[in-house]
Amino acid sequence: MTSSSGPADLIVVGAGIVGLAHAVEAVARGLSVTVVERDERAVGASVRNFGHACITAQAGEAHTFARRARGTWLRMAREAGVGVQECGTVVVARSEEEAAALDELAATRGAEEVRLLTPAEVTAAVPVAVEGLHGGALLPLDLRVDQRRAAGAIAEWLAAQPGVRMLWSTPVLGVEDGLVRTGRGDLRARHVVVCAGHDLDRLLPEVADEAGMQRCLLQMLQVRVPGLRIAPAVLTGSSMLRYPALAGTDSARALRRRWAAERPEMLDAVVNHMLTQLPGGDLVVGDTHAYAATPDPWSQEALDELLLAETRTLLGRDDLAVVRRWQGVYASAAGEFLRARVAPGVTAVAVTSGIGMTTAFGLAPAVLDSL
Repeated sequence: MTSSSGPADLIVVGAGIVGLAHAVEAVARGLSVTVVERDERAVGASVRNFGHACITAQAGEAHTFARRARGTWLRMAREAGVGVQECGTVVVARSEEEAAALDELAATRGAEEVRLLTPAEVTAAVPVAVEGLHGGALLPLDLRVDQRRAAGAIAEWLAAQPGVRMLWSTPVLGVEDGLVRTGRGDLRARHVVVCAGHDLDRLLPEVADEAGMQRCLLQMLQVRVPGLRIAPAVLTGSSMLRYPALAGTDSARALRRRWAAERPEMLDAVVNHMLTQLPGGDLVVGDTHAYAATPDPWSQEALDELLLAETRTLLGRDDLAVVRRWQGVYASAAGEFLRARVAPGVTAVAVTSGIGMTTAFGLAPAVLDSL
């Protein structure tokens, strides 16, 4: 693609992190780009997550994209003022299977990505309970991102770049080759990338149907714990059953078998119990997973209590106060990424595995290469 006068080189539908990543990459290539967003700011998956760039626990293409995205996040920290911390992740092992899974990961990834920790080193890094602790690992390449401000900061930075238009509160009604029909009139470009996330079925239902796309609904909490400071993200054994590089180990499979007998409620709720700390000090605690094309709008108090009980046990503290409760949401389908050519000049893109913050800045270059 080359830039010239006339229609924009690229229209991006959606100003969540996946759409913004495509706009950032377009700017880096000297292209003109228009971003169209139905809301007045990002309010979906891009702000409802942990703010965790979980790089090392990915596998295959996702790991490649995550490694590449890391550099762009650090550039956005410098240029756009996005809050990004190179604090890594501590994975806490509280069983023999969990410790063995970390040993397996360390053997395949090496010291650059995985540093095994003794129980004493774990508690020196994160204030978790000592009882039952078998050790852990530091994943030093992982990042923490100020998720509630990141999308806004990147959008503001984009708006200041030459050749960029940000159109907010502009619903998209349809897309064709080189044409985007909106509630405020038609827009034209050489290429269109649709990044509508979990709402892809609202705009391109046949594409979503073919992919078997559903919405994944998450229950999440903001919790206040007096005096607690945790710099890294914190993953637990349940995380080892979710993230591919760990879930694929023999030891994680053994852990799943044991939990099926001893902790079925954790598997039934598809729990990924993890913590990150917001800039103000509160913890983001989550999460549970439920899948449906049209999920019920109701939260379940029992699931919040399950997360809180896990957090009390992990931290060895009872003084947890819930400040906020919300439902996260993301697109879910087989595989981790959807890339579908809808028309000669139209491509639909979605991260279908809940790792948009981790991989979007690595996915976008691959998509633009294919246009």
